[in-house]
Amino acid sequence: MQKERVIAETGAGQHGVATATVCALFGLKCVIYMGAEDVRRQGLNVFRMQLLGAEVRTVNAGTRTLKDAINEAMRDWVTNVHHTYYLLGSALGPHPYPLMVREFQSVIGREAREHILSVSGRMPRALIACVGGGSNAIGLFHPFIADAQVRLIGVEAGGRGDSSGEHAARFHTGATSGGGRIGVLQGTMSYVLQDPGGQIARTHSISAGLDYSAIGPEHAFLHDTGRAEYIRSTDVEALEGFELCAKLEGIIPALETSHAILPAVRVARELPADDAIIVNLSGRGDKDVQLVADLQRR
Repeated sequence: MQKERVIAETGAGQHGVATATVCALFGLKCVIYMGAEDVRRQGLNVFRMQLLGAEVRTVNAGTRTLKDAINEAMRDWVTNVHHTYYLLGSALGPHPYPLMVREFQSVIGREAREHILSVSGRMPRALIACVGGGSNAIGLFHPFIADAQVRLIGVEAGGRGDSSGEHAARFHTGATSGGGRIGVLQGTMSYVLQDPGGQIARTHSISAGLDYSAIGPEHAFLHDTGRAEYIRSTDVEALEGFELCAKLEGIIPALETSHAILPAVRVARELPADDAIIVNLSGRGDKDVQLVADLQRR
């Protein structure tokens, strides 16, 4: 492609770290856009990106989160398209990005499918994953879509409540939720949190990676066809899942992933003991430990 410069956006910082790592390996210039609120919450990953030689550009516009970081990255890209490649981090944006990201992320789904069959000789009863833009979830789900006996469960950020601006649950249709309607955002037609006038609604999540106003279009399709089901976990439930996973499994999950832990426990309780479910741990929680510690001290 003969591009000498790579840009990306990041929310939780994990895509930014991965992009910075690849650019360091191949000697490419790297710029990462990150909302100011996410920079505050994800200081460890910001330092990692900088250590790897990336320039982290803080975005102070709008809600100062992932949506605004994508806006700035797109502005940069269309201005510098001749020498810059935009490495978009979720199943979002204009075609072919949602398809490309899903295909790359589906490695985890293919490996999970192969492994569960080799270990148990049968399919899992359910797959459970957190959903912001939806890349990790669609990557897990995709190789199982044709297996009708496998439940696909996406978990959105329930935040602090049902009111507009207090959550990031695009499929929630509560009376005060202020969103969950078809719209277009950043080149994608999908479900978008918006006010009655069609303006993009504010969002909230304790996790930096789930507070996006829209959702990947393939998730919208799976929702509308009934193939996948989408539920939500609140900030409080995510914190409980964070601690539970650490204590029971010896794994400190990212706060994004932590939204899926309690729903997984609830599903498991409904199943026979010899049935299996798969929870996709989309990130590690060392980046969130200080935030959780600060919350516990309040």
